[in-house]
Amino acid sequence: MSFFNRMMASVGIGAAKIDTLTEKSAYAPGEEIRGIVRIQGGSVEQQIDGIDVSVMTYYIKEVNDTKMKQNVVLAKARVTPPVTIQPNEKKELPFSFILPPNTPLSIGRTPVWLHTAADIRSAVDPTDNDHIEVVPTHAMNMVLQAFERLGFRIREAETLYAPKLGDTSPYVQEFEWVPYGGPYAGRLDEVELVFLRNRVTEVELLLQIDRRASNLFGMFAEAMDMDESFVRVVISESDVHNGPEFVANLLNNVISRYT
Repeated sequence: MSFFNRMMASVGIGAAKIDTLTEKSAYAPGEEIRGIVRIQGGSVEQQIDGIDVSVMTYYIKEVNDTKMKQNVVLAKARVTPPVTIQPNEKKELPFSFILPPNTPLSIGRTPVWLHTAADIRSAVDPTDNDHIEVVPTHAMNMVLQAFERLGFRIREAETLYAPKLGDTSPYVQEFEWVPYGGPYAGRLDEVELVFLRNRVTEVELLLQIDRRASNLFGMFAEAMDMDESFVRVVISESDVHNGPEFVANLLNNVISRYT
């Protein structure tokens, strides 16, 4: 092992490389992610103090009227304790962990990715980033289908800083639904949906129902933000079992009281 090779490896040239592979590319919140981290040894022996795989996303936070992106770690798994990798040696290290229930869905502009980092002594730490698709749980899917059946479509989905609303995190993912047909066209501006607590078999929702101004008082209320109503709704396991039409009727009974 030459001094020159060690120096080159310390700045990342000829150093070990890592690559993270998962069993599949799409996961639902609460589902187990399983995969492997492949290590390819470089030109010299290197001591790896540990390898971590983290689930990352970002949320939008407004500071002094400026919107900023704030990265956040949703979960982290330690893949291996300290290990020595020999020159040109290949290792495959398995890992698994649960995707947190509050992971944003891959709807809109919020990305979710796996960030893998190896801690190598006296060297540039190799990293790997792999985007994953986050799909709705069965219960969430029933809610999304129900909104579509009521004549709504998603205009925007954003992950926003909201420490008072987040269950175990400082953010929530907000879905803006606008009516394009059905009973609420011309009666509502939008309905904003947040999944407050997400479980595989049931969900708790926060709805912000924004009425459309139709008269002088309505326009005054809209200008003063008095035309918005907030309501919490729990969609139970039995509701989910009855399908999207049943869930749509439940949501219709709630939304219709505020139009």
